[in-house]
Amino acid sequence: MAGTPNATEAGRRAAVLESALLTFARHGYRKTSMAEVARAARISRPGLYFLFDSKEALFRAAVTRALEHDLAAAERLLADTGRPVRERLVDAFDQWAGRYAGPLGRDVPGVIEQNPELLGAIVRTAPERFEELVTDAVAAALGNASASAVAQTLISVSAGLKHQVDTREAYVARFATAVGLLVA
Repeated sequence: MAGTPNATEAGRRAAVLESALLTFARHGYRKTSMAEVARAARISRPGLYFLFDSKEALFRAAVTRALEHDLAAAERLLADTGRPVRERLVDAFDQWAGRYAGPLGRDVPGVIEQNPELLGAIVRTAPERFEELVTDAVAAALGNASASAVAQTLISVSAGLKHQVDTREAYVARFATAVGLLVA
């Protein structure tokens, strides 16, 4: 049971980061206080400072974790060649962008776009990696010389849909239609 405290701490840290991301999205970076994040995460303020020494460090960790988690999930989904490419694309985009559809989709990217200096290169490298993964999946499945153009179009459709729909389910339904049109 020697590994249990580390697993517990990692789970608590993950929960705090998820609560922080939602709190930053709701209030914006500048208006979010460590006390608000602590309340949302159901942790004491000193406990939050034990995990993260500043609001900047917390914000960076929350966004980085979200981007890395979403990118890893999308990569796993796209690599599953036992499933049709259409399904893999819809599921990968749902993981990468669908969870941010509706009101949350308007807030999280806005907070990221307004504070790029706090995050560093990951705000550029993660989307670039996602585009590479989508391009590779399309090219491998369809042998399509225009795989890059299809990937870029799917990314553009996804970005627009996040702001047009109110639910993740609506995002997935409409995105599946777009994939059906582009990946014939």
